Amino acid sequence: MILYKSLMLLLIILSASGCITKFMPEIDESRELLVVEGMITDQLETNRIRLTKSSSIDKKNLVKPVAGCIVSISDDLDNSWLLKESGNGNYITDSLNFRGVVGRKYTLRVNSNGKFPNNYTYESIPMELKPVPEIDNLYWERILIEAETEQRTAKEGCRILIDTHDDSNKCNYYRWDYTETWEIRLPYDVPNKICWTSNKSSQIIIKNTSLLSANSISRFLLNFVSDKTDRLEDKYSLLVNQYSLSEEEFIYWDKMQLMSEQTGTLYDITPSSVQGNIYCNENPSEKVLGYFSVSAKRTRRIFIEESFSGLVNLYINCPVDTIPPWQPIPYLGTSVWVIIDGSMDMPPYKILTDKKGCADCTVRGTTIRPTFWDDDKLNR
Repeated sequence: MILYKSLMLLLIILSASGCITKFMPEIDESRELLVVEGMITDQLETNRIRLTKSSSIDKKNLVKPVAGCIVSISDDLDNSWLLKESGNGNYITDSLNFRGVVGRKYTLRVNSNGKFPNNYTYESIPMELKPVPEIDNLYWERILIEAETEQRTAKEGCRILIDTHDDSNKCNYYRWDYTETWEIRLPYDVPNKICWTSNKSSQIIIKNTSLLSANSISRFLLNFVSDKTDRLEDKYSLLVNQYSLSEEEFIYWDKMQLMSEQTGTLYDITPSSVQGNIYCNENPSEKVLGYFSVSAKRTRRIFIEESFSGLVNLYINCPVDTIPPWQPIPYLGTSVWVIIDGSMDMPPYKILTDKKGCADCTVRGTTIRPTFWDDDKLNR
């Protein structure tokens, strides 16, 4: 009876308060924790492991690279590879002598080499490199965001989707990331008129097929490009990486995805919120953050070079002043730029802007043309 009354009192208090208090895990504020991030794949490429040290959950921006450690990877056949330090807490494999093999198990080892107070060594759980199927299709669809009215044109965007399947049923857990690249073309005849810029995905994109009747993924949404950017203005490319996951790693990313939905993006997540697969040899109770990923990888690229209606005009507010060509221009090239030179027109004039990005595309990108930019023409 006493227990019943206590429970009823608790329910009344909770009902009256009508709010939920945010849970903050208890973490020693004074301690710095090792964060291990990185992946190895079955591709002939450089793999990267990054070591940083981070403070408690409410100080996620205080991340410091850890230099001077000894980092190695070994497999279940007693092969071992020493990683090279490349700066900013990064340790990399040599693409000429290391490549992950499907079916092998890999272990990451980190000797802190005195970079932490107790000179601990850290080790990952052995991780099997599971196979991943090829990407069957990567394609896009035009989406109507707002219909055309008498007052405005229609607004359109673009959905990018993927199909894949695994008849062997060896890969039930998938993860994707991507890099999008697009051309920037200024509407003015200026020296740096055309540039290219890239952006890496900031969302966690995963899929579990273990509960499906068939190991098949169809029309899975990877990315949505809205009318709020100029990505679709001229030419757009998306490079997609498809990874295999173990069930344990899928659970890790699933938890990370939940955290990212609450905080914004992958880069806003506080690592101390999710336990990874790294442990401390000397002190198993020592918390280690991050994850050592071991994945097979398949890659595919798509190009989009179509006209889309209603895209935002980023340059509508560029012109700020019109002057005769003989008038001196104070601070030219520092806080004011010429975007239209009509010196040969009648009457002659110049149009100025106070926004450097309107006169120089390198504010947002580079004038170096990507090596793959014309690859789509090879397939036409």
